[in-house]
Amino acid sequence: MTDSAGPPSDPDRPAEDKPQDRSRDRSREESGRPEDETPGGTTSEGPSPEGPAPEDGAPQDDAPQEEGPAAPEADEAAAETGEGDSTEGGPAESGPKAGSESGPKAAADADGVQTWADRPKDGIVAARKSHWLRWTALAAAFLVLVAAGVGWWMYKKLDGNITTDTSAAAELKAYEKERPAPVVMDAQNILLIGSDSRAGDNRKYGRDDGGSQRSDTTILLHLAADRKSATAVSIPRDLMVEIPSCSTGDDKKSREQFTQFNTAFELGGTACTIRTVERMTGIRIDHHMVVDFNGFKGMVDAVDGVEICLKEPIDDKDAHLELPAGRQTLNGEEALGYVRARKSLGNGSDTERMERQQQFLGALVNKMQSNGVLLNPTRLYPVLDAATKSLTTDPGLDSLRDLYDLVRGMRDVPTEQVQFLTVPRQPYRNNPNRDELVEPDAGDLFKQLREDKPVAVVPADELEEAERDKESGQDGKPDDAGSESPTPTPTYSGSSAADDLCKQ
Repeated sequence: MTDSAGPPSDPDRPAEDKPQDRSRDRSREESGRPEDETPGGTTSEGPSPEGPAPEDGAPQDDAPQEEGPAAPEADEAAAETGEGDSTEGGPAESGPKAGSESGPKAAADADGVQTWADRPKDGIVAARKSHWLRWTALAAAFLVLVAAGVGWWMYKKLDGNITTDTSAAAELKAYEKERPAPVVMDAQNILLIGSDSRAGDNRKYGRDDGGSQRSDTTILLHLAADRKSATAVSIPRDLMVEIPSCSTGDDKKSREQFTQFNTAFELGGTACTIRTVERMTGIRIDHHMVVDFNGFKGMVDAVDGVEICLKEPIDDKDAHLELPAGRQTLNGEEALGYVRARKSLGNGSDTERMERQQQFLGALVNKMQSNGVLLNPTRLYPVLDAATKSLTTDPGLDSLRDLYDLVRGMRDVPTEQVQFLTVPRQPYRNNPNRDELVEPDAGDLFKQLREDKPVAVVPADELEEAERDKESGQDGKPDDAGSESPTPTPTYSGSSAADDLCKQ
């Protein structure tokens, strides 16, 4: 009678000792104890080195099955290798799973769950992804460094283009006591001076009188403190004004005199012009810019030209300008001739030329805003490059950062609130070829700007019609309608950047 009763032998298979019987016999021989003293095939010192033998005829139901019922082949393989219970007096933890970890026999279960054999594939995918991410990070870092290098080079180039006018700043400091005090701290008043010197590259535009400086155009630009409006006031070069005593280029001083406005720039340069404007208006000038012909041309070319409309063709040899009638886009060279021409356009007066300059500058501002130039650094760079090459400023605007801050403050101003006008003036009583201020209109305008209060502009014909209606009492209002109303906004003849030159 055997110690264990197993299943009947296969009639086609010769009888042989079971592996379990041989393992149990060896265990009894080594321990020296009878079988019944060590239930389950274990000793008091721990499990058999080769694992326990199953009970006679008892199925192995006690072993946990983590991955479904084990196949008979798996049971036999576990018995042959001696793998079984791994804890004292208890069943094996893994059973068939233990064998699956050590060999490729394991497969996915019936539900398609990923098997352990597939884990190396995930590792390869993760490694490849990590490798790709590292290369992407390195490439991005390289591009950032290149962009930073190019940006720094562009910044230094533009910054180096600007010329600083230190002499004007020194003279203005010497006359600080006589200068008006600022009224609204956040408002900005900038004097823009267009130089018509014929020296250097500007020689082809006229006779060079020893390279002397002359102001062809002077504009007082007022930026409201809230940056919701900008008002550009042209000052006629033939306007009769009081010019203070100024330092000249030969270390001498000019005498105080009553003469035409552009003489100030010729005598004492920018500082003398600023002091003349401040004395006339009572407005503190915060900054100044001097731009010559080439700077203006470059800015027009940088925005791919500006569109205008001509009622009649132009053929002006002095202005180097020949244009047909109708709608057309002017390049930089043509634009310069257009804003400078006098003899071949209109009545040839400086008044009409200033109005044409204002309208063109308005169209230039509109083009820059409508094309997104002020919001796009890539498109803004050519404009700044052209402007800075021919730009001279005070120390407060002599860096690209300062200019960018100025442009950024203006980019959100609506085009209809970018207004252009000329100081109220009339022919000078002693010389009709000169101008003089019209009071109290001029004084009211200067007061509004000084106190950062709004002004309104309308086309000249509309203003004249409104004045005629007011004089004839046909304004449609009762006589006492305005007795308790707030002070109306002063209105002047002018234009805005939103005006279409082809609809006028």
